[in-house]
Amino acid sequence: MRNSVEFQLTGNYALFTDPLMKLGGEKLSYQVPTYQALKGIVESIYWKPTLLMVVDAVRVMNRIQMESKGVRPLEYNDGKNTLANYTYLRDVCYQVRAHFIFNPHRPDLAFDHNEHKHHNIFKRSLAVGGRRDIFLGTRECQGYVEPCVFGEGEGFYDVDDEIHFGTMVHGINYPDETGREQLEVRLWNPVMKNGVIEFIRPDQCTAIRSISDWKMKNFDVSNIQSADELWSELGGE
Repeated sequence: MRNSVEFQLTGNYALFTDPLMKLGGEKLSYQVPTYQALKGIVESIYWKPTLLMVVDAVRVMNRIQMESKGVRPLEYNDGKNTLANYTYLRDVCYQVRAHFIFNPHRPDLAFDHNEHKHHNIFKRSLAVGGRRDIFLGTRECQGYVEPCVFGEGEGFYDVDDEIHFGTMVHGINYPDETGREQLEVRLWNPVMKNGVIEFIRPDQCTAIRSISDWKMKNFDVSNIQSADELWSELGGE
């Protein structure tokens, strides 16, 4: 696929929180990462407001295992600690395939439309583990990325037919991704076939709930660096 990248994502723990399970202060991870969590990881590798990152698929390499831990989160309203139980995924490994397109809702950033240089910077950033820290759903779960070939190697669920995960959060719609001045949440029903979840695009989600009004952030030549400038700094030609 055009402008695509493929990478392996690993970590000792992950917490892709099911929002229905955190109302009482507890946290329980989904069994698999959400589209939004993976999109955030792709954007940690390389992000520009000029681009829209699209996650195409995730391949679950290791057996899905969970582990519960007692934690003492800080109550910020009174400075006291409380006791909670968080259930994490353990020993995770995924293969991810994603690509980028130019953001159709940001015509003001047309000066930064250099597809070839963006793609090369993206691949170079992936090769060194990303431009920002990688987190698997939450900050205490450190992740690591490295290039791979999607589909290579043996996965734990390669011979399983289908696994249904019920209704899950697909992701969040921001104004600069939709053109609407609304913050929205998307829901869907993922199915894993032979270890692979093929994601539908955000605009294909039909179950969308509005959260609040939201304004698009302003970007221009004064507060972002163009791909041409960044590529020159990196020693590209």
